[in-house]
Amino acid sequence: MAGKTENKTYDGGVTVSFGAKFARSDQFKTVFREGMALVESAAAYLDGDGRKEARQLKPPHSLAYATESMRLTTRLMQLASWLLIRRAVTEGELTPEQAVEEQRKIKLPVDDSRPVRDLEALPERLQALIAESVKLQEHVVRLDQMLAFEQPEPEDAHHPVGAQFSRLQAAFGQDGE
Repeated sequence: MAGKTENKTYDGGVTVSFGAKFARSDQFKTVFREGMALVESAAAYLDGDGRKEARQLKPPHSLAYATESMRLTTRLMQLASWLLIRRAVTEGELTPEQAVEEQRKIKLPVDDSRPVRDLEALPERLQALIAESVKLQEHVVRLDQMLAFEQPEPEDAHHPVGAQFSRLQAAFGQDGE
């Protein structure tokens, strides 16, 4: 996990959670909507036109289709889970501690997201869905690294910046006089 989600002030101020603020932002809502729309679009394709297109493929392309459709589904389910956990914390449905436990069940990035060598032989719509899902995965991985869920620190936990701030307060007085 790349970084903390909270920035603390050590003069009795308020704890600000970047992750919580981001999850309420328009940017997150856009990523959430786009991600869930991609899940729905992929499901509709795989259950409809994708089935018809898959029947027309000959081996080994039919095997490539089956492999890639399963990889696509797995990738999108992991991404949807990540998005839903983030939203659930924001809406108070999960505590940050519960979210940490749920987050451990999600594997980002999904193993081996590289497509098979026969990708160009697959239907265009499947190729487009794969490309969109990989792009979303890369975006979510970057966000996850920025917002990394972490256990809240105990109030008495040693923090080097806090210790330095306390020394400065002691040296210059509580109000910086």
